[in-house]
Amino acid sequence: MKRAIDIIKSEHRALAAVLAALNEFTEGVASGRFEPDFDLLEAMISYVTEVPDKVHHPKEDDYLFVALRRRSDEVGPILDLLQLEHRDGPDKTRALLKSLRRYRVVGEPEFAQFREAQKRYVEEQWHHMSTEETKVLPLAASVLTPEDWAAIDTQFAKNDNPWEGPAGAYKALFTQIVALAPAPIGVGGPGDKGTGRRPRA
Repeated sequence: MKRAIDIIKSEHRALAAVLAALNEFTEGVASGRFEPDFDLLEAMISYVTEVPDKVHHPKEDDYLFVALRRRSDEVGPILDLLQLEHRDGPDKTRALLKSLRRYRVVGEPEFAQFREAQKRYVEEQWHHMSTEETKVLPLAASVLTPEDWAAIDTQFAKNDNPWEGPAGAYKALFTQIVALAPAPIGVGGPGDKGTGRRPRA
């Protein structure tokens, strides 16, 4: 029972790891530590788009949040805000990707705008996950019934390994991120400026 809570938290940890890597790499470019790697940046953004939009959020919206609305009168405004953020997520990601692609084409003059968009995106995602873990999941644990959890757990169990996505669908993408990212972010080759990693324009 309540296996879904463990799965949600595991998926949050996987997403948070990639968000942290995205932020650290961008800041490394800003400081001159890393050369830009546009393939890596796009892979990170793709992961934090695909996993929430296709795996994570639909299960929350269709099962966990529906059950919570049925059992609690107080949770409605919080869930309304979270679901609005779920719906707005793809548009925000497209805007971030658009900013990245401008940076890739134009170069350094566009970096500051991309960096600001990236920081705002990561902060919003961390706040979203924090709201779910501090406000929604504790309430769910206290008000949902064993019957509610049986149905919710069944659906979230289909997500399989959250680091790879359902049936390994995102294993290749996550592996690509780890392989491309320089240490200590990933296990890729040297990423420090001047060691051979160059922008892929």
